[in-house]
Amino acid sequence: MRNSFQEQVRRAVRDEAALRQALADADIAPMLMVLVQLTGDLAILDEVAPHIHGAWSFLESVPEPLKQRVRDRLVEALQDYAVADRAPPPLPPAETLQRMMSGGVGQTVPEEYIPVLVEETRLAEEDPRAVHWRRDPAGLPVGAMQVVIVGAGFAGLCMGIRLKQMGIPFTILEKNPTVGGTWLENRYPGCAVDTPNHFFSYSFAPNHAWTRHFSQRPEIHRYIEDCFERFDIRRYVRFGVEVTRAAFDEATARWAVTIRPSAGGAEESLSCRALVTAVGQLNRPAIPSIPGLDDFKGPLFHTARWDEAVPLAGKRVAMIGTGASAMQAAPAIAPEVAELVVFQRTPHWAVHNPNYHKTVSAGNLWCLEHIPYFGQWLRFQLFWAGSDGFHASLQVDPDWTQPDLSLNEANHRMREMLTEHVRKELAGDEDLLAKVIPGYPPYGKRMLRDNHWYRMLKRPNVTLETAQIERITENAIVMRDGRVHEVDVIILATGFQASKMLAPMEIAGRGGRTIRAAWGEDDPRAYLGITAPGFPNFFMIYGPNTNLAHGGSIIFHHECQVRYICQALREMVEEGYASLEVRPEVHDAYNHLLDETCRRMVWTHPGVTSWYKNKANRVTVTSPWRLLDYWKLTQHFVPAEFRAARPGEPMQVPGQARAAVDSAERLTVS
Repeated sequence: MRNSFQEQVRRAVRDEAALRQALADADIAPMLMVLVQLTGDLAILDEVAPHIHGAWSFLESVPEPLKQRVRDRLVEALQDYAVADRAPPPLPPAETLQRMMSGGVGQTVPEEYIPVLVEETRLAEEDPRAVHWRRDPAGLPVGAMQVVIVGAGFAGLCMGIRLKQMGIPFTILEKNPTVGGTWLENRYPGCAVDTPNHFFSYSFAPNHAWTRHFSQRPEIHRYIEDCFERFDIRRYVRFGVEVTRAAFDEATARWAVTIRPSAGGAEESLSCRALVTAVGQLNRPAIPSIPGLDDFKGPLFHTARWDEAVPLAGKRVAMIGTGASAMQAAPAIAPEVAELVVFQRTPHWAVHNPNYHKTVSAGNLWCLEHIPYFGQWLRFQLFWAGSDGFHASLQVDPDWTQPDLSLNEANHRMREMLTEHVRKELAGDEDLLAKVIPGYPPYGKRMLRDNHWYRMLKRPNVTLETAQIERITENAIVMRDGRVHEVDVIILATGFQASKMLAPMEIAGRGGRTIRAAWGEDDPRAYLGITAPGFPNFFMIYGPNTNLAHGGSIIFHHECQVRYICQALREMVEEGYASLEVRPEVHDAYNHLLDETCRRMVWTHPGVTSWYKNKANRVTVTSPWRLLDYWKLTQHFVPAEFRAARPGEPMQVPGQARAAVDSAERLTVS
């Protein structure tokens, strides 16, 4: 690490003119943090911090003369390190780190975030989330721990990388012809990430070359492909095969995984010690039950199955749904179609972010590549901006006087800010305003990014339809009030079957009981969203209640889950266990705590219906925890929460048996 730091510093000061030019065009907050870390000068931090009003780059008002002082001081500090060939500075003490974190994001960051900051940004070591053997692996039966991973998207790739590092053999099964998962399948115009890229990427594989703050699908997919090549994972993937069934054999403590070619053909079976699903929650489109849908004679497709062969220019297009994919796709196609009718069941909140359509400045690109710690501090800014920084505003205040509109004072301020933005975009069109302002609190449904959605609604060729659909004919959509919209193309932006997790695979555990029997049609539950009783040696990435509805990066969650699974597999190998299974009482205690926490969150508001909840109104998809909370929960695998068995022995709790572990013992919920 010393050599790479010194080389980076030398490259940074090699051309002082280029350095100064880049700093003049780069974000001030991460630049300030680098200066403080290199020099330990807290006085300059205290001078600049009052001018930083939030974690997003556009929320600063630092006077230009003060910015220039920071730039000049940073140039001097880098030159000093280069000339003296100095080693990287030690990690600042906790008190200093907290002051830096708070100053950089414009609000107080609790001390408890220091460990996750250090780990997520790799300030102290190169790859702190890698799982290492506690014993000499040469003397362990590592090769006997064969693992099958289902899915070759972000989650499956992360799992494969970590297993390869540990030397555990694995195979990834992927139904598609190449890697990428949802970022391969979703090809609709305007498809983009709504989490800032410098956080929506692996902590162990940062990309300093993102061209946009919120990149579009092709750039995200290239990053995934690059990681598959960089970590040499592609050769472990079998493409074009779909898992139909997986059954646990209690006699051998192994999973038999049945696969068939995606294009059709004979089935075959694979055997493995552990099975990991990495198929996501948003991979099976939800098709609405509208009478006459099959009678339509024109092109009809879901946004997740976009038909690129269908020309839209000059066509009358209907888009059913106003969720995330609609908000990205509709503004992208509106300029080319003759007419676009958007059918809205309920409105969504959409927040304006000035960076959403911006490219990354040349100065930031240069600093990310050449200046040590710049990328780490930028990553922490985005961690805070997009997740835990506003988590408290999503919890119900029982004494709040306007419960139909908002949850608490902070949530109400958010509502007023969002409404003001919409009012400006619609230029005082009260009829449209009445249609698009939700009657529920902000974040009751997924918070969307305004992709010029409201501007699109003002276009003369766009109509927002809020009445109910009666039926579809061969060339039109008929409303219940009798009005008829004749259309050439119907696009379904109707989301996914999120509560039917792992479908259509059949997963059969102990005694042949299937996961569908355990969960019912739409009530998935798992301990930490990762594992379930009755299903030994079975782990899920992006399982029940691990979707992030309050912001953050799902890749952060993937890394937490993958580390936990790797620790569980390490326990099996080092202790000689053939099977490992979470204790039912541990699973149930966790889910009780989870349900109670969800009841205090915005998603259970009585005015909200969403895909986060099942038919019984239980939140099954979304995580109620702060990122910090989930990081704590999954940081260490706890053997006493499981039952385990060596070959030929009965299942028992490892070590000293104890009463059911209440997850609250390990988690202090904010």
